[in-house]
Amino acid sequence: MSEQRVIIAGAGPVGMVAAARLVQAGIPVTVLEAGDGISRLSRASTFHPPTLDMLDDLGVASSLMEEGLVARNVQYRSKHDGLLGRFDFAEIADHTRHPFRLQCEQWRLCEILLEYLRCSPLFQMHFNSQVRSTFQNDRGAGVILADGTRQVGRWVIAADGASSAIRQYLGIPFEGFTWTERFLVLTTPEDLARRIPELDSVSYVSHPETWHSFLQIPGHWRVMFPVPVGIPDTEAFEDSFGEALLHGVLPELVDLEISHRTLYRVHQRAASTFQQGRIFLAGDAAHISNPLGGMGMNAGIHDAVNLTGWMISVWNEGAPEKELERYDLQRRRVTEEYIQTSTIQNKLDLEAATPQDQAIFRKTMEDRMADQASRREFLLGISMIKALDRAEQLG
Repeated sequence: MSEQRVIIAGAGPVGMVAAARLVQAGIPVTVLEAGDGISRLSRASTFHPPTLDMLDDLGVASSLMEEGLVARNVQYRSKHDGLLGRFDFAEIADHTRHPFRLQCEQWRLCEILLEYLRCSPLFQMHFNSQVRSTFQNDRGAGVILADGTRQVGRWVIAADGASSAIRQYLGIPFEGFTWTERFLVLTTPEDLARRIPELDSVSYVSHPETWHSFLQIPGHWRVMFPVPVGIPDTEAFEDSFGEALLHGVLPELVDLEISHRTLYRVHQRAASTFQQGRIFLAGDAAHISNPLGGMGMNAGIHDAVNLTGWMISVWNEGAPEKELERYDLQRRRVTEEYIQTSTIQNKLDLEAATPQDQAIFRKTMEDRMADQASRREFLLGISMIKALDRAEQLG
């Protein structure tokens, strides 16, 4: 068992970025995707500044930007107090080549990367290839597919999602909790920016019961709400339920067209280790969090860049394989210290239940807006630049 290539399970943004990074470095890759093509399901849609820098290094950021929307500001509102703060990413332009968020569905990146990779003889893609189990020894690692066939390589990257078959087969605990509420995302072609004064492409609105967010993507807006415990899924999917939520925050809008609904449970979990021998977990297979702040997909891409950086160092530069252990040290620690903590706090801020908590949130936003150093610190946090700096500090 010694075939010299890297096996990647999953053709989402994490798996495809990992593949592109390795191929760019001259390393053969096989990507195995359970579906029959790149999934176009409604999923993540925010790319943060350092993520765009990474994609630019791969040569695909400009293509992605042609298909997305540039969001130079992010705003926070209160349902009762209106606009609390608007933060301009231009204030951290000295830390990134892309001082903005890009609003664009993740599948667009996956398709761009697939087109980019297809011309390379180092790249193999197999659809309809569900991974069921793995195996490894001191020379290599591989996977066994649902049809019994095997794929063998030097290392395996499990980028096969939150229900990762590889993580489960390895018996790696996925520790954390599930929020009691579900999240309902309503997508509309209505141009909400023309109907809501001062609305930015990324806007978060606090309220103790019906906090919500507005996210613009090409041709549509997504509005996200919490669904209380006790509301059956069937009721949450009814037109009347979504209409009532929208009417509560947009009473002046009637007969708003809803083109898509997504209802899902929200988790805060991280694997107890991101590495078992020659097999590595990345993206949702390694950690999941609530979507407030748009950190999940971006953290996964950062995993892919970090991990493949160590792999390239070992493969091309002769570094000892022990260097690969730094991936778990850096990315798992950052997940625990930063990603999970930040996304939990984002939710708690928006749902501040007591008048005291609401006053603290308002005051925090006021103080940030009044002081440039505080604004910069905040922007470095929500853009995930601080998380990347922390990973480097860990060595």
